[in-house]
Amino acid sequence: MNRIIFLILFIVFGFMFGVDQQNNTPTQKLKEEKPTRFESFAKLQTAISAVENYYVDDVKLDEIVDKTIAGLMSELDAHSAYLNKKAYKEMQITMEGEFGGLGIVIGVRDGALTIISPIDDTPAQKAGVQAGDIILKIGDKSTLKMTIDEAVAIMRGEIGSPINITIVRKGETAPINLRIVRGIIKVKSVNAKTYNNNILYLRITQFDNNVAEELSNFIKKHKNETQGIVLDLRNNPGGSLDQAIKTVDLFVDSGIIVSQKGRKKEDDSSFSATKKATISKVPMVVLVNGGSASASEIVSGALQDLKRAIVVGEDTFGKGSVQMIMPITLDKSEAIKLTIAKYYLPSGRTIQAIGVKPDIKVAFGKTLTTDKDKFTIKEKDLKKHLELELKKVDNNITESKNEFEDEITNEKKIIFTDDDLEKDNQLKSAMDILKSLIIVDKKQLQ
Repeated sequence: MNRIIFLILFIVFGFMFGVDQQNNTPTQKLKEEKPTRFESFAKLQTAISAVENYYVDDVKLDEIVDKTIAGLMSELDAHSAYLNKKAYKEMQITMEGEFGGLGIVIGVRDGALTIISPIDDTPAQKAGVQAGDIILKIGDKSTLKMTIDEAVAIMRGEIGSPINITIVRKGETAPINLRIVRGIIKVKSVNAKTYNNNILYLRITQFDNNVAEELSNFIKKHKNETQGIVLDLRNNPGGSLDQAIKTVDLFVDSGIIVSQKGRKKEDDSSFSATKKATISKVPMVVLVNGGSASASEIVSGALQDLKRAIVVGEDTFGKGSVQMIMPITLDKSEAIKLTIAKYYLPSGRTIQAIGVKPDIKVAFGKTLTTDKDKFTIKEKDLKKHLELELKKVDNNITESKNEFEDEITNEKKIIFTDDDLEKDNQLKSAMDILKSLIIVDKKQLQ
């Protein structure tokens, strides 16, 4: 009898337990997976409060908040960033075409702090910095866990003061230490030269707020004799999207130039060419390399997709994301740079992490081939390689290199000679291709 009663009680309580489990488990699971906004903010506030009250050093609340925002931005992607008062002001000055520093544009590639390009005629270029160099150390500080903003803050400093940077370069067996003296960086965005009296060479160093107007002036000045244009975007790190669109519009009278798609529909937009803005329809060749990024990739990719130009050189950097600057203080002195969308070229392809592939690949230098034995490391092995390079640096640093083969012919000249072209295989190839396009264009007009 007792055994029967026990069995009944076991079944009843077991059933109740099962029902309770069935009713509660999904709720608990849902709660674990999707905490409420209140719970999420409470967790953040608890963490901030713990740091403020118990961290070994006395850290003020405003500093904790700044670090929290900076950490959040750096965890999102390589291009989102927190801009404090100093950084935000420097960014605004940079877009005006004059600023203080070394004269390099940096980004993150495969997790490593990489030089996208040196700016022409700056301390960094004169010291020997090249596009694609990986910055291993700044002074005595390793960059392996350093953000872009932290690196910029260290490299910016008093004009005339020196700083050492240690780099890893393709084709070099040991790290290279370069001593660079900080200076005022004045960027001349557009340079123009002529070749054989009928070819106009236009070089854009970066897309600041004056590019389209300067380009337009040069094109109009040489319009009567110009039969073809070489647009040189090598080592151009980008800049203003608006100026990139206006640049393409100078050469194209219809079609979508670039579109952007984000998480929300309101972030989606497209920009088209207008017949009114077009001032030149002569044959074109565009030069690019691994230092061509962002806005320069939009220009080269759009002209390529719209069948307006032949793209020559090497694969571009691959930065195809859209960042919006959003002030976050009442006085608008601080901001966040947030990735909100990706760029898409007229054909619908993206350039993010892929870049623009040239129609005709040409290596820089006096020869047409690349050295297959040069520095090639897969992404998964890069961190380990850099750690080994750091050990080399700590033990024995290679001396600074003073020689530097300038990738761009002397900007002070206004006319190219054949001797100049022999020093730059990519430019010579572009000129030869353009000559062929001019001949074809003339025949079509007959």
